[in-house]
Amino acid sequence: MHDSETLASRRSFLKSGLAVTGASIGLGTSSLLARNGDREVERVTVLNPRNRVPLSFIVDDSTCLVNMGHFCMPQFASAFAARDIYQKPWKTWPREIPDSFVREFGEWCAQHGVKGKYSIVPYPACVGWMDREIPGWSRRELLDSLKLVRELIVPNWDIHPEMITHTRVIDLKTGRPIDEISEATMENSYPREKKSVDELASYLAYALRILKNCDLPCEGVTTPGGFGNLVKPELSLAVHDAVRDVYGTQLPHYFKYVVNSGESTLPKLEHVRGLDTDDPKVTVNVPAGTGDWFGGWDGDRLSEPDRYATEDATSGRMVEMITKGEPAVMLCHWPGMFTQGTRAGFKAFQRVVTSLETRFRDETVWMKVSEIARYYTAQELTKVTVAPGSVTLQAPFGTPGFTLRIASRGVRQPVVSGTNGKMLPLIEIQFGRDLESGKWLNEKSSQILCFDLPQGETTITWPV
Repeated sequence: MHDSETLASRRSFLKSGLAVTGASIGLGTSSLLARNGDREVERVTVLNPRNRVPLSFIVDDSTCLVNMGHFCMPQFASAFAARDIYQKPWKTWPREIPDSFVREFGEWCAQHGVKGKYSIVPYPACVGWMDREIPGWSRRELLDSLKLVRELIVPNWDIHPEMITHTRVIDLKTGRPIDEISEATMENSYPREKKSVDELASYLAYALRILKNCDLPCEGVTTPGGFGNLVKPELSLAVHDAVRDVYGTQLPHYFKYVVNSGESTLPKLEHVRGLDTDDPKVTVNVPAGTGDWFGGWDGDRLSEPDRYATEDATSGRMVEMITKGEPAVMLCHWPGMFTQGTRAGFKAFQRVVTSLETRFRDETVWMKVSEIARYYTAQELTKVTVAPGSVTLQAPFGTPGFTLRIASRGVRQPVVSGTNGKMLPLIEIQFGRDLESGKWLNEKSSQILCFDLPQGETTITWPV
């Protein structure tokens, strides 16, 4: 994603092609009443995971070794000749973002629990192939870089392709860039005409297979800039088909859009179908809620960390989203973290994280983008039935850390039972900060329950 124009292109959400079906229960559920001996179950509300606000960090334009700012700039300057923003001294910028910086970033994020999405562009700016060779680096350097991503980044981050090159459109028959150099042949503004779901899925699958060849897991994709703007319904279906075809992922997701202040940051469920079958299908559209206010996609801009959160975390876009209680997903670009070797963007990011940590440590939880996608899919699509003495959940998609508030009288220990016959008595805790899967908290007139929700049927009871 590049510059303010393409940032704006992400701010228009897909309105057509949505077919959310099946009964669901959410934050605004109506009151449900059932007798259970000396207690009443009055209302069931699905809360945020662990009753905390999810945080996530989306890193765009990252890949192994190649500094996308250096190699993308001349290609954008050629294709978008009228735009002065691409007339920059790219030759003076470092060609490499070294693995030493990847290690520094990854280790610091792991220490602070930071999770999110990290792109690996498969054929970055046409420099070389992640699953073959990158001219200018040895084969051993490439293999070591991929190994570092697998071992350090993968545990806490989703890996996405950001199309194939993030610059030139590739002819899938030849693997070479299309001859013409123009806006129409750059991935950031492709396609300029209608494409079928199958055509788009083939392009996405090409990128995904390269990452699979590198032994990198993948549950979703990131679109560069305005990729797919003219084919949004088809793009959403293509994401589902491509990710499922290449990786067999049950619940594909994608990142394309940035939403403004005042708009909801909840994931959008697109093309929902088959909920009453053994093969439910959904594509999850997970937005970011900030612009890139660190070092920019080219790594040539000043950071503005206060736009995310002030030092005391009393204002800023991340603070706004946290206090609203919806997922707070912030965005950056990898060259901006490195900032031409000064690491200024990374330092600004560290300050934002520590500020949020100081104020909101017990109210937030860092999650991968795929984890956010899965949780809110389960929240939206799980059917809830209240009967005397029990609450039954029918979930097309399961999720860890499913969290409910059940308004009721009484303090009996809740027991969660699945279709596998296993019974899980939840462990009572005294403080909300200790809430995690397998535990419950008694409030004055309700209980908060947290447990891993499996796909299928789950029943909650309160045995005597």
